[in-house]
Amino acid sequence: MKLFKYLILSVLLLSQSACDKDWLKPEPLSFFSPENVFVDKAGMEALLITMRKDLKNESTGTMPNLTMEYAASDLASPWSQLDFYNLTPNTDQYYRFLAMFTVIYSSIKNCNVLISRIDEIKWNSEQERNAILGEALWHRAYWYYRLVNSYGDVPFLGGEIQEAKLDFQTHSRWTILEKIKTDVEFAAQWLPATAKSGVITKGAANHLLTKIYLANLEYDKAIEAANKVINGPYTLVNQRFGIDAAKGYRNLIWDLHRAKNFSIAQNTETILASIDRYEAPPAARSVGLYTMRLYNCQWFQPQVLDSQGKPGMVASGPMYDSLGRGNANIRLTGFYQYDIWSYKGANWRNTTDLRRADINWVDIHELKYNNPSSVDFGKPINTKFLAAQVDTFKHVYAMPHYIMYNPQDDPKATPMGGNGDWYIFRLAETYLLRAEAYFWKNQLALAADDINKVRERAKALPITTGEVTIDFILHERARELFAEEPRHSELVRISYIMAKAGLNGYSLTNFSEKNYYFDRVMRYNNTYEKKIQLLGNTANMAPFHALWPIPSLVITANTKGVINQNVGYDGANRNVPPLTKIE
Repeated sequence: MKLFKYLILSVLLLSQSACDKDWLKPEPLSFFSPENVFVDKAGMEALLITMRKDLKNESTGTMPNLTMEYAASDLASPWSQLDFYNLTPNTDQYYRFLAMFTVIYSSIKNCNVLISRIDEIKWNSEQERNAILGEALWHRAYWYYRLVNSYGDVPFLGGEIQEAKLDFQTHSRWTILEKIKTDVEFAAQWLPATAKSGVITKGAANHLLTKIYLANLEYDKAIEAANKVINGPYTLVNQRFGIDAAKGYRNLIWDLHRAKNFSIAQNTETILASIDRYEAPPAARSVGLYTMRLYNCQWFQPQVLDSQGKPGMVASGPMYDSLGRGNANIRLTGFYQYDIWSYKGANWRNTTDLRRADINWVDIHELKYNNPSSVDFGKPINTKFLAAQVDTFKHVYAMPHYIMYNPQDDPKATPMGGNGDWYIFRLAETYLLRAEAYFWKNQLALAADDINKVRERAKALPITTGEVTIDFILHERARELFAEEPRHSELVRISYIMAKAGLNGYSLTNFSEKNYYFDRVMRYNNTYEKKIQLLGNTANMAPFHALWPIPSLVITANTKGVINQNVGYDGANRNVPPLTKIE
């Protein structure tokens, strides 16, 4: 329990700016003031544990940040907020588009405390100091990468704030990318090559560097960084392993997505995973992954009627334990369920791709009425009997069971998706990132080779050089990394690349009016084409919704400076040119 000696209370960084200076002064007897905590290596390491917990919160809980990445993408829709015009600087309706901004800055605050105080203690060696500093810099860069690919231009805060500050300024996205690039280059030099689960390594640094270099249109450096990962202590898993390896009816892809397999030695492609175990002390674990709740359909609800117009489903029994209490918060698109698996004459029904194997998915015809009092008990559901046809939108759709299934360790708990580790970076993505870099350089044969490394492991048919496009790369990322990559952020990153390079008619000068993100979502997410109406709103989106709004409370509290609002949202008329230099 020694660790609790070093716990500190975190406060949202930007909310401090509205407080007076006396409030910010630590109480003289406060045991948790920074001066009493960060006095030795153990105190610094305790803060690193807090940073790792912040990272875990991306993928755990009732509405983690990662879910919004899909709810605003080509692969899924937010069924309770279909009209993105309802997303304003003052309201985000249940989804946490606004809250994510301040939560991330809270995580950055933790990083900056360590970075600013790194030399206030005596270190045994340069390696010891720089390894701890390198991990803090990595975490800060990770969060800024998420910010600039979700909100665009944002304030860069490079150090601990010890008094009230009301003069924040917005920095250019490109300036921030340059800064975090140099920070992660430093981290990659000093971080360990291998470490215990959850600790940032050289592999995690070089994987993040690959993304940053791509965002900065530095393709050769992206390839070099990816090479260091691919040639490092990682290999793609190509044989059965882990907790269900003895179950012959399962397959390698199932094994790869068992949360209990993410961090074991047999999983040689995990670069970084968050750690969340039910057996940990209550303060060290989350409420769970909630994958079964957030991504699965509401199959058990009374709207799923039988042939007599009576409820055909109940929230109990084996199906309830297996599929969980789905809520369709991230409603999967038909494109992801079906279309994306069509290739060379095969489709989702007969593809050789294990990622769409029948044993790994639960399709509509496999959902059977489970209400014992129903006349249709045991029969496959018939969507003609639904209370309304729009109910197919959230009550009945195909589900990637191999990704979402995570049973509760507590047998008394409602099946939402229990505690479990989760991938942050793994080698399959590194191959796809390098493939993207090769694509931008028009080295299509090399790009195809990397894509096929991932496809061949999944028993999918290999692609040819002439089939390599940015769309295909994103299709492959969806097939391989669903619910794992920050989908919206990656789409926005690619949109900025195309705009800065002037590809396909895109430009930085009118990014809010025309961008690749919007065009791809409109092309593949037919929720908007069909103008689905649900809960009093109609599906709608505009190009400026590629970037999410800056919370107005953050802007108005900043009385002595200007934090810009993204174009398209209220308040953008007061913007000033962003800073292009970080002091």
